[in-house]
Amino acid sequence: MALHISCRLLVSHISRFNSSILESARIVCLSSVLHAKRELTHGQSRSISPSLAWRSAVNRRSFRRYNITRNHINEKKQSEDSSSNRNLLGAAAAAFSFFGKAEDERDEAQKAEDEIILLLKKAKLSMMRDELDAANGFLHQAIRLAHQTHNTQAIIYTYSLMGNLAFVQGQLTNAEKLFKAAMSFMLSGGMPQDHNAVIEMSLKLASIYASLNKNELAEHGFQFCMESLEAKIEKHKDLSPEELSDEERKDTRLLLGLCLDARARYLAASHRLAQATGDYRRALQICSEEQGETHPQTLVLMSDLATILDLQGKHEEALGHITRAMQLGKEAGHPDQHVLLGNMAGILMHQGQLEEARRLYLEAIALAQAMGDGEAVEQIEEGLKELTSRRKAQKDGKPDGQTECEAASG
Repeated sequence: MALHISCRLLVSHISRFNSSILESARIVCLSSVLHAKRELTHGQSRSISPSLAWRSAVNRRSFRRYNITRNHINEKKQSEDSSSNRNLLGAAAAAFSFFGKAEDERDEAQKAEDEIILLLKKAKLSMMRDELDAANGFLHQAIRLAHQTHNTQAIIYTYSLMGNLAFVQGQLTNAEKLFKAAMSFMLSGGMPQDHNAVIEMSLKLASIYASLNKNELAEHGFQFCMESLEAKIEKHKDLSPEELSDEERKDTRLLLGLCLDARARYLAASHRLAQATGDYRRALQICSEEQGETHPQTLVLMSDLATILDLQGKHEEALGHITRAMQLGKEAGHPDQHVLLGNMAGILMHQGQLEEARRLYLEAIALAQAMGDGEAVEQIEEGLKELTSRRKAQKDGKPDGQTECEAASG
């Protein structure tokens, strides 16, 4: 069906961008338009696949956060070491043996830091290879060493990565605890509550609550993220380029777009399609302004918006968005053109343009097979089955597009 196909676009880039996924510790967005569609059209109530939800979310990462570099981990410690060096040099009475001991301590700290970085690299490599148990082992070694050396930045990063891994494995309660631990270290270290890193972690937690059906906590979480970011953006308007870099300004707007996107999918899964439509429109506007119309995420949002409009019977507007996404994707050489084609076919089918829909479905499935995208092939085949049912119903003289099941219920 059309919605099945469009949702594939949210997950299809995982094989191409695994490294950025692991480096960025992406936001965990759990709600899915796919499941909203299944519930709305078939009365099915399925739990959201953690793997699917994670993979649909991680590719939305468009800016860096917590890059694990030696300078990043060692930033605070270097400052402390620099201050310590000045004090030592200024103390003429300090014994040489004491100075040598301080040097040894610094050498040990450097060795520990190097070991943490190596463990984290091994963990990320294991995650890229889907060796999740091995990755978990490396991360547990890293967190123990980070605690032993009181390396706060390493602790925060490692807890965040452990939370992401727990989520991939479907251990949502454990992921919640790990993200809370990371946030606790952020806040206790003096990071303000409206810092983008804190808001991003809050979004992960809100999304986990959504998946656990803790709707009140989820909605409070989404609301906190939205209000905090909108207040920051309003303050940014009064700051000069010297006070606020273009990168930070863009970073905050993109994070707002990600929050809107996550909440939109949560609202869609809750059958609040009109509200979801508003969030998708805003997210699409932000992504288009900050990253351009041909950016993969912009095309994802166009497709999602088209899907939500189609669900509400707004087929003409939906067709306009998906047509635009398909054209831009073709011009930019988007690797998932078959997904957009399949989504467009579904919308045309709902408009009653069955022959054109069939043509696009066949084109989409040929492209998907050539790409070796088995999941997309499966979803396109579902669309073709629905199309066949509608054509049969039309031939049997039932109202256009009405299936036997719909006719019976009518």
